Amino acid sequence: MAASGPFFSLGNTDFIVLLAFLLFVGVLLYFRVPREVGKMLDKRADGIRAELDDARGLREEAQSLLASYERKQKDVQTQADRIVSNARDEANRSAEQAKVDIEKSIQRRLTAAEEQIQSAQDKAVREVRDQAVSVAVAAAREVITEKMTAQRANKMIDDSIQTVSAKLH
Repeated sequence: MAASGPFFSLGNTDFIVLLAFLLFVGVLLYFRVPREVGKMLDKRADGIRAELDDARGLREEAQSLLASYERKQKDVQTQADRIVSNARDEANRSAEQAKVDIEKSIQRRLTAAEEQIQSAQDKAVREVRDQAVSVAVAAAREVITEKMTAQRANKMIDDSIQTVSAKLH
């Protein structure tokens, strides 16, 4: 409605726009632009399809890697549990062995202490005997020196010499 005059005149802007549009569409069809655009769109679709296929392949590979790592993690966890269990068992065995070794050590020490006590008792008995002998000898010496006269001593010496010479010959 904005145009004035008859529709098929060069003065009508609507008609000029229509002609320009038809000429533009004709040029596009002459140079086969829709076919080229279609080819480009097909190429783009093929590229996208290839990228999607690659993405699917990568996703499947990632899933298989994830499953593999999960299996490995389970295996490692199982192995770690086994190692911990073995370590506990070994620690328990070591503790039991240590108890046995301590009992043996205590028994050896008790035996050694009893031997030391027996040795100390024997030594004390020997010392008491030695002391008793020393006291007896000292007492005998004192008694002999008090009761012994020179004449009697000479007689004992002579008797001893005769006894020795009788036994030697």
